[in-house]
Amino acid sequence: QVQLVESGGGLVQAGGSLRLSCVVSGLYLSINRMGWYRQAPGKRRELVALITSDGSTNYSDSVKGRFTISRDNAENTVSLQMNSLQPEDTAVYYCHALIRGSPKMENDYWGQGTQVTVSS
Repeated sequence: QVQLVESGGGLVQAGGSLRLSCVVSGLYLSINRMGWYRQAPGKRRELVALITSDGSTNYSDSVKGRFTISRDNAENTVSLQMNSLQPEDTAVYYCHALIRGSPKMENDYWGQGTQVTVSS
């Protein structure tokens, strides 16, 4: 019953900013890791940013210094603040979570994706 729902995608001009949010709902013991991935046309899905339960973060070199990932409020929400956006950032962005649902069960969950389009 775990679901991830993204929001915040849209169209923005180069140099602009956008904030994506992902909310986890359902029954689970803990969220061990959350992150954002993206997939541009003709390219493989790639990691954008990760954040672990202890707050450690990891960024793709292509977004480091421009994007910031964070866990918000009750920590069932992860956000991606994207600044200085460039056309190369255009992609479908997917929220991902590694969730422990029971002592012996850990599963990957994905959101439906949200389109980010950056115009020049």
